[in-house]
Amino acid sequence: MDIRAIVMGLVFALMWSSAFTSARIIVVDAPPMTALAARFVISGLMAMGIAALMGQKVRLTRAQWISVVVFGVCQNALYLGLNFIAMQTIEAGFASIIASTMPLIVGILGWLLFRDRLPMLAVVGLVVGFAGVALIMGSRISGGVDMYGLALCVIAALALAIATLSVRGASGGGNLLMVVGLQMLVGAITLAPFAALLEPFEVNWNPRLFAAFAYTTLVPGLAATWIWFELVSRIGAVRAATFHFLNPFFGVAIAAVLLGEKLGWLDVLGVAIVTAGILAVQLAKQKPMKPVTADRVAS
Repeated sequence: MDIRAIVMGLVFALMWSSAFTSARIIVVDAPPMTALAARFVISGLMAMGIAALMGQKVRLTRAQWISVVVFGVCQNALYLGLNFIAMQTIEAGFASIIASTMPLIVGILGWLLFRDRLPMLAVVGLVVGFAGVALIMGSRISGGVDMYGLALCVIAALALAIATLSVRGASGGGNLLMVVGLQMLVGAITLAPFAALLEPFEVNWNPRLFAAFAYTTLVPGLAATWIWFELVSRIGAVRAATFHFLNPFFGVAIAAVLLGEKLGWLDVLGVAIVTAGILAVQLAKQKPMKPVTADRVAS
């Protein structure tokens, strides 16, 4: 892994983790589903426009259409939608920790449903990671965390993990930025009826809301996606996914700095444990690189 890939991975993790803080700012002044649907429309149309300029077409493979629908509903509408609603009562740092457990949930569900073989390092990582989550949840529950918001965050993480497992291998075939844009539009279409029926359109227009909305639309919504695909094309999906172990740390750090969210020592310890568990699971997935032999060089 070269220096450029490391920088790209760090920037992606920072952008992805910051989305929870910007979302927390947005839902204070705007209805969550309405705001998220609007973000999806803008980000989706921008992604599709850039994709068209790059020569990408809305001609997708069957697997890609499955990816568009499944991820549009599960990742955008359910995962992000439930997190936006939850952050009306849940702190951004805590929501980011729960969301960061997705690699752990994918690992355990892959073993239970698909009989994936788990190396010992992965098993240890799963145990350690979930132990860290239990420590943080126990501390927050005893401190009076909103259980409804907590339940929404857990369901959101499960929805994203299930979506990830259900579309294995469905990202190939090119047109990746076009696929991402279409996924966002599916999320907007899914959320819009619920927003219209369930949310009063009450918005407190202010510069802070505009800044947070613009940031979450352009940075986590568009730029982070672009960097992710560039990183995957450079070092592969498995190695790129290793950077997810930074998300719990970055998520709570950004929320603490920008929102003033307080962290107890059990939170700090739990974040460190979860981070170590995610790193172990991701490292266990990596296959050792084959050494370059004289025969391979000659060929």
